Amino acid sequence: MTAATIPQTASSNIPPIDGIFRALADPTRRRVVERLNRSPASVSELAQPFGMALPSFIEHLKVLEGCGLVRSQKTGRIRTYQLAPEPLKLAENWLAEQRTLWERRLDQFDDYVLKLKEKDK
Repeated sequence: MTAATIPQTASSNIPPIDGIFRALADPTRRRVVERLNRSPASVSELAQPFGMALPSFIEHLKVLEGCGLVRSQKTGRIRTYQLAPEPLKLAENWLAEQRTLWERRLDQFDDYVLKLKEKDK
């Protein structure tokens, strides 16, 4: 089972943030998200820059849609994808919390080192 075929449904037991990071771990899927940042696009427009078979590419889209990063809408025979920003905000908030935690720890470490230097004088 390839990374693209790992089931990623919003209803699975995987916490949403795990699915988001798992989906974004693949460079093809990150490039699709980057492309959809500009505007919605059809499957063929999204698949065009990638040298892979369409069924394989569609598996990537299923992973992105399964974790909620993209939404699709079918009009006639054309399926169009657009970015869903809410899950990205969830990942952004988690990363911001981690950054704040580590910045506070580094500040505490810096204070500790400065106090040690003062003691040695």
